[in-house]
Amino acid sequence: MRASTLAYLRSSLAYLTLFFGAATFLPTSSSVVVLLACTVIFMGWNQLRSVARVMASLIMLVSGLALLASPDVLAGAVGNMASIIGLILSVMLLSATLSGSADLTVISQSLFRGCSTSRYLGLSLGTGLLAIPLNFGSVGLVATMIGKQVKNTGDDAATRNASRAVIRGFGASPMGSPLSIAVVLTVTLLPGLSSWALLVWTIPFALLYLLAGVWFREQENDALDSRDNSSEQADSVVSAFWPWVRFVGLALFISLQAFTLNTWTGLKYSQAVTLSCLTVVVLYLVFERLVTGLVALPSMANVANELAIMGGASFLGGALAVTTLNSFGDGFNLPDWGYSVVAFCLPWLFYAGGALGVNPIITATVVGGVFGPIWPESALPGLGIAMVTGWGITIAGTPYSAAALLLERFTGYGSRMASYGWNLSYSCLFLGFSACLCAAVVLVMS
Repeated sequence: MRASTLAYLRSSLAYLTLFFGAATFLPTSSSVVVLLACTVIFMGWNQLRSVARVMASLIMLVSGLALLASPDVLAGAVGNMASIIGLILSVMLLSATLSGSADLTVISQSLFRGCSTSRYLGLSLGTGLLAIPLNFGSVGLVATMIGKQVKNTGDDAATRNASRAVIRGFGASPMGSPLSIAVVLTVTLLPGLSSWALLVWTIPFALLYLLAGVWFREQENDALDSRDNSSEQADSVVSAFWPWVRFVGLALFISLQAFTLNTWTGLKYSQAVTLSCLTVVVLYLVFERLVTGLVALPSMANVANELAIMGGASFLGGALAVTTLNSFGDGFNLPDWGYSVVAFCLPWLFYAGGALGVNPIITATVVGGVFGPIWPESALPGLGIAMVTGWGITIAGTPYSAAALLLERFTGYGSRMASYGWNLSYSCLFLGFSACLCAAVVLVMS
């Protein structure tokens, strides 16, 4: 009874945190959001993984040191964490609400049909699309089905290629999804950069990243693949058509609403995405109520890990950014050629940090906080592309990302094997392409 009461209390506090995260017009809302989020984190201490406990401890340590030595560092860290907490909770609530949809089961099953090439492309593109509203829930959904396939038929080239497709599809999502934390945080940190000006570059990059994966996989024998049945494929396409239409329509509705709120009402992009996700949750629950007569809010009792890891990374990144700016001084600037050099190095910096276990949120916050204010406004797309593509390649190519760990949990394929054994040359190729593209964009636009 006591455990259920505590879970209910944690869930209620999480919803209260989400309310203040959405209601940024209220005075001192940022401080309230961070205090409530930290309360939820420490109430769920027993549920925290080791990395989450480290993040939570660092929040307390940095807060104490900043209060004693430099309150402006604490203010910057709190503001940075508050801007992302509402986004994290709204995306998780949207994912939890949609996870019970019958459409998702049909969609995930449809991804496993066809010959090896179409199956790979379907899984990679499908995971990327599913990740728009579901975030890392998309990996859990599809990887669960891969795990069942491994259990039933054993480890083979088909299941390994499916795993490659899933992790790469999720890696493409931060690059091309207008609702991804990578895009939202980048646009928030670079106020002079609009979301469409960033996505017009990163969506084609993400598509190229996914399509090129066809040449970076194992060969399969389609003639021996029992799944290659034309009548079953035709039935699957027909049965999955309308679920896909509804799902893609939902993702487009959320994205367009976020663009509208950001452009026409002047809301920060992170705030616009938060409100867009909440709107869809409300509409979905109302629809369920009308259809089934029953509706219940999903429990938010188990969000402590995500708040600690992503919120804590944002907090630490904000503190590091303010500290770095203070150490550089007000006159800090780069020579003209320096911006192209920095843009070239940034994707590699994201990847190197990820290989050491540094969350991309920390890297992005420091990079955006330090270079955003001094970057030539006309060349901001180059900085934004470097941050978003470096983030995505890091997620798909390093063993400490949520995607790699979830894949290991559901399929048994080790995160290091998935990241380095399967993706090292692939990651290096696109890191080099990203670096050259970003340097060229900065050079031409500045």
